[in-house]
Amino acid sequence: MKLSAAGWLEWGVRLRLLHPADAPRFSLLLLSLFIVTPSRGWAAWSGRARQFFPQVDFSRPRPGDPVRILLQLAWLSLVKPPPARRAGRTASWPYWLGLCRRALAAAAGWRRRVGSWLEARFPRAFDPARLRVSVEGVAEHAWWRNAAIRAACYLAAALLGVLLVTTPFDEYSQAVFTVVLLLLALWVRRIPGPVPTLILMVFSIAVSTRYIWWRATSTINDDSWPNLIAGLILLSAELYAWLVLLLGFFQSSWMLEREVVQLPADAGLWPSVDVFIPIYNEPLRVLKPTVFAAMSMDWPPGKLRVHILDDGTRDEIREFAKQAGVGYIVRREHKHAKAGNINHALGVTDASFVAIFDCDHIPTRSFLHNTMGGFLKDDKLALVQTPHHFFSDDPFERNLDTRGEVPNEGELFYGRVQDGNDLWNASFFCGSCAVLRREALLSVGGIAVETVTEDAHTSLKMHRRGYRSAYINMVQAAGLATESLSAHVGQRIRWARGMAQIFRSDNPLLGRGLTLGQRFCYLNAMMHFLYGIPRLVFLTAPLAFLLFHAYTIYAPALGLVLYVVPHMVFSVMSNSRMHGEFRRSFWGEVYETVLAWYITLPTTVALLFPGLGKFNVTAKGGVVEEDHVDWSITKPYLVLLALNLLGVGFGVYRAWTGPADEVGTVVVNLCWVAYNTLLLGVALAVARELRQVRVSHRVQSRLPVSLHLPDGKVYPCHTLDYSEGGMALALPEGLHLRLKQNAELTVSMRRGGRSHALPCRLVFSKDGRLSVRFVGLSLEDEMALVQCTFGRPDAWQRTAEREHEGTPLGGAWDIWRMGGRSLWQLLLQAALPLTVRGGRWMGFWSWLGSLLPRQPHIYRDSK
Repeated sequence: MKLSAAGWLEWGVRLRLLHPADAPRFSLLLLSLFIVTPSRGWAAWSGRARQFFPQVDFSRPRPGDPVRILLQLAWLSLVKPPPARRAGRTASWPYWLGLCRRALAAAAGWRRRVGSWLEARFPRAFDPARLRVSVEGVAEHAWWRNAAIRAACYLAAALLGVLLVTTPFDEYSQAVFTVVLLLLALWVRRIPGPVPTLILMVFSIAVSTRYIWWRATSTINDDSWPNLIAGLILLSAELYAWLVLLLGFFQSSWMLEREVVQLPADAGLWPSVDVFIPIYNEPLRVLKPTVFAAMSMDWPPGKLRVHILDDGTRDEIREFAKQAGVGYIVRREHKHAKAGNINHALGVTDASFVAIFDCDHIPTRSFLHNTMGGFLKDDKLALVQTPHHFFSDDPFERNLDTRGEVPNEGELFYGRVQDGNDLWNASFFCGSCAVLRREALLSVGGIAVETVTEDAHTSLKMHRRGYRSAYINMVQAAGLATESLSAHVGQRIRWARGMAQIFRSDNPLLGRGLTLGQRFCYLNAMMHFLYGIPRLVFLTAPLAFLLFHAYTIYAPALGLVLYVVPHMVFSVMSNSRMHGEFRRSFWGEVYETVLAWYITLPTTVALLFPGLGKFNVTAKGGVVEEDHVDWSITKPYLVLLALNLLGVGFGVYRAWTGPADEVGTVVVNLCWVAYNTLLLGVALAVARELRQVRVSHRVQSRLPVSLHLPDGKVYPCHTLDYSEGGMALALPEGLHLRLKQNAELTVSMRRGGRSHALPCRLVFSKDGRLSVRFVGLSLEDEMALVQCTFGRPDAWQRTAEREHEGTPLGGAWDIWRMGGRSLWQLLLQAALPLTVRGGRWMGFWSWLGSLLPRQPHIYRDSK
C-alpha cells in the first residue's frame, strides 16, 4: 500500500512510533508535507496539514507563514506531540467548565434526593428542633453533676483522643475514617444551638491534631539538608496555626452575652464620671461631634465632666473647648503619647470613674446608662468595654466594595472574641469606648507606658491584681475607620508590635494573679499577631518543590489529600459555624496576606528587643483625591505574586517532563500556588485606593424630619442618610418639588419634646429625593444635630442584625471572584503602556504572538 507523506505521518502518530527521540525523523515527515505531491487534492491536504500547523491558514497564505512553519517544526522537534483525540471531541475550557457544572448540578440533585429520602424515612433524625432538645438534654443531664462520672468521662475521652490521633492508618482506613466523620459532622451541623458547635470543634481538633501528628512523625524528609530545613520550616508554621486554632476554640467556645445591669432608680446614687477625649493632630471637625455627643449623655449634669486632652496644644482646640464649656487639659512634657496624656489627666481630675473615647468615637446618649450599672454591684469590677463600630468604610470595604455584604476585619473580635473572653473574665481594654474605675487604674500606676499597646497591657495588669472586667456587646459609640491601606497597615503594625512587646516583657503564661482561662485568652491575643512569618511561609512553601524540587512534605499525593483536605475542611466548617455572623470563611487569610510582610519585622524586633518602638497616631478624617494604586505598599505582594507565577510555570514544566509518579504532587502544589495567587490578587485589589472626597461620611438611616420651604409650607419626610455636613431626604410618595439649586430651606428634627431647626441649602432635587447641605450652623445647632442623629440611643442598633454566612462556599467564591478580577485588571494595566502610542503597538504584539508555535490538533476516527 502506497501512502502519502500525510498518511505516513498520521500512521506514525497513531501507533505512537514518533516521540522526542525521533525528532529529526518527525520533522522530516512534517517537512515532506510541502514536498510530496498531495494525493487527495489540495483541500484534503490543507485540512491534514492544519492539524499540525493550527496557526497557519493554507487557504489564505500570509507573509509570516514561512516563519510560523519553521518555528512550529522546531517546537514539534523538541516537544512530544499529544495523544490522538477522538474526532468531534474537544478539551476546551468551556467544555470542561460545562462538564464540571453538570457534574456539580448532578451531585447537588442526588444530595437533595438522598436527603429528602432520609428525612422521609427517618424524620426524627432530621428534625432540627427535636435534635436540639435531645442534644441539650444530654448535655444538661443530672449525671454530669457527679464529679466521679465527669472525671471518668474526661479520662475516657482523653484516652480515646490519644488513640485516635496516634494510631497509624493505611490510605483506605484514613479515607473511611474521614468520610464517616464528615458525614457525622454534616449531620451535626444541621442541629441549631451551641452544643453542636462544641461537637464540631471536637471533630476539628481531632482531625487537625491527627494531621499534625502525621506531619511530625511521617512526612519529614531528612535525606538532605535543604529538604530537612524546608520541611521543618513548614512544619513550624503549621504548628503555629494549629496552636492558634486550639486557643481560638478555647477562647470562643461559648459566648457569655452579658446583660446590661440596671442603675438604681435614685440618680443621687450614681457616681461621678470624667470623660477623657485625647487628641493630638486630628482635625477639629473630627473632634466636635465626639465632644457634643459626650456632653449630651444622659447623666446628672453635676456628675458628668467632659475633658479634651490636647497633646497637640493647638489654639483652635483651646478656643473650641472654651466655647463648648468643656475642660481643656494640656501638659508640658509629651512623654508616652496617649498613655502619658491620660495619666496626666488622671492627676488633675478626681471623679470615681473615667470614660475614654478616641476623638473620632461619637458616643450615644445611653452609653453611661448601659455601662455603669455593673460597677455599683461589683466593687472589683475595673473595666467595662463596648464594641468599636465604624460608620465609614475601611480600606477593604471601600476598595473591594463589600460594605454590608462582608463583615469588616474588626467584627470578629468585637462580635465573638471579646464575648468569649468575657466568659473567662479576660475581656480587655481597647483604648476607647470604655469605662474604668479610677481606683483600679491607679493601683497599677495608671495606663501602662511600657508598650505601645497600652490598653491591653493595662487590663492585663488589673487582672493580675484580681480585678474583673466586663464586655457589653452593644454598640454604644461609632467612629471613623482608617482612610487608606497604608494607614490601616500602620495601625496594625503598632498593634502587632505592642502585643509582641507584652508577650516578651509581661508574658501571661508567667507571673501570678491570672487564672488558666485568662492566661490562654491573653496568649491567643498575642499569638495572633505573630502570624507574619507563618503566613509568608504558607505563601511560598509550594515553591520549594516547584522551583527547587525540595520535598517540604515527604508523602505521596494521595496521602496529602487524605490528611490535608480533612484538616482544612473541618477547621473551615467549625470556624464558619462559630464565626459565620462576624467573619466570612477564608477572609482571615486575606487580612493576614495583606499585613504579613509588614508586621514580620516589627514583631520579630519586639520579641528580641521589647523596649524599642514608639507610639504612632492613626490618621483619621482624611480624603482620597483620585483613584490610584498604592504601588509603594504593593511591592511585597507583587514580588510574592511573581514568585508564585514562576512556580506555576515550573509546575507545568515538571508535570510535562517529570516522572509520572510525581504528577500528583505537582498538581497538589499547583493548587496551593493557585490559591496563594488568588489571595495575593485580593491583596492587590485592596491597594487600589478608590476616590473618597467626602469630608463628612454619610450614615444611612431613616429618621423623621420636617422640611420647611421658603414659602412657609412644611412637608413631613424622612432621611435616607445624614452626616455633619448634610442630609439626603425622601419626600412622601407623589410629592414632587420644583426648587432651584441653592434654595434656602430649613430642616427640623425633634429630640424629646424639643424641636431643632437647622438651616440648609438645596444641592439637588430629583424624583422625590432631595439632597441638602447645612449652612451657617451655630455651635448650638451643631450640638443639636449630633444629639438628634449620631447621639441617639438607637443610632447603631441596626449593626447588631447580622446574618450567618450559611456555608463557607460563599467566602471561597469571594476569593475566586475578587482575586481573579484583580489579577485580570493587573494584566490589563501591565499591557496598558503598550497601547500608549496607539493601536499599532497592539497590532504589532498581536502579530508577533501569532508567530509562536501551537500544540497540534491530532484526531483519530470515531470507530
